[in-house]
Amino acid sequence: MPTEISTPNLPRSYAAGEFAEVTAAILAGGQGTRLRPAVTGRPKALANVGERPFLAYLFDQLIAAGTKEVIVCTGYLGDQIPGIFGESYGTLRLNYSREVTPLGTAGALRLALPLFNSNPVLVMNGDSYCDANLREFWLWHRNRQAKATLLLTRTVDTERFGQVQIDRDGNVTDFQEKGSSHGWGWINAGMYLLSRDLLAEIPADRAVSLEREVFPRWVGRGLYGFRSEARFMDIGTPEAYARSESFFATGLAK
Repeated sequence: MPTEISTPNLPRSYAAGEFAEVTAAILAGGQGTRLRPAVTGRPKALANVGERPFLAYLFDQLIAAGTKEVIVCTGYLGDQIPGIFGESYGTLRLNYSREVTPLGTAGALRLALPLFNSNPVLVMNGDSYCDANLREFWLWHRNRQAKATLLLTRTVDTERFGQVQIDRDGNVTDFQEKGSSHGWGWINAGMYLLSRDLLAEIPADRAVSLEREVFPRWVGRGLYGFRSEARFMDIGTPEAYARSESFFATGLAK
């Protein structure tokens, strides 16, 4: 039996409408080698934050947005995730796509493509959180008839994340690699709206990275960046993970 996870009473933050029919996919298959000293024997998405799995906070956000269906893309120790959450969480229907060998962020989405019931698909990284208004993000994407849109947030130091450059209309024009940029800038917040036809172009027989391989190839093909001033955090390193509990505590207080 799945372990029972407490689901807080969440405000209905967004009108349901068409957005409620968008399938969400959460990338939770990474091996999390940098975080292993702090999280032993669990995938990153199950790292405890305030005595709850990190993944539960992403589920809470999707419930507040009116989402109904989530596909969790698992890999490393992936059997633990359905073992804890089962087939539902609050009002969410949960399904799982498990990679047998590491496929990277893009390869994991290509594997799960037959499970997606919407176009576009809302994609979220399973080790980061951005408290952006997801419905506004979707409306912005739809109104531009975009093929793919990255949610961008601004940070004081882009060195660990790299920068995303966009023009005045929101078209992505360039990516700067991690370590090559410093100071204020717009970064990839780990949330995307991606069309099924672009996902179908991803090779199905090898590991592929969204960030390093796919997104740079999509520049000039309807790839946009939606800028948000929303708060952002990730748990990719022990130092960042140590700050996660205070991040969510501050958000709940607000």
